Amino acid sequence: MFVELMPLLKERTLLITVARLDEKLKVNVIPTKTKDGEDQALTTPLSFTASAEELDAELGKYLASYVESHLQLGSTLAAAKAEMDAAAKAARQKTKTSQQTPRSDQTLHKEGAPPLATSAAATTPSLFAPQPTSAEPPAQTTAEEGRTAAP
Repeated sequence: MFVELMPLLKERTLLITVARLDEKLKVNVIPTKTKDGEDQALTTPLSFTASAEELDAELGKYLASYVESHLQLGSTLAAAKAEMDAAAKAARQKTKTSQQTPRSDQTLHKEGAPPLATSAAATTPSLFAPQPTSAEPPAQTTAEEGRTAAP
């Protein structure tokens, strides 16, 4: 049983509890956190309830499988965190370099190029342009307009 736990014990402390429940035993293997902010999945406990004979015969292989899964999960989480950190760093660098690049290419004109025509802006209609006035006053709405009759 302890041989199977050795790879996991290299990385973290385990709390093992054993309790008797009638004619069976309940064994809990609880990994502890190694640092604050660690993913909760790495501290998921493992619990077995079986007879003493069954635990003697089967517990070792279940512990080996648990330790292997636990180590794979830890390496997968570490790889994902490294990828996210690298992507965040690249995004920060890209933002930093784009902010440092001068925007002069948008404001400079080529020599000999005519300036932009300003007459197009003057003829473009505007939503806020003054409305033409007519001789008639605007229609007035009454309080009864817009109301619906109740059934």
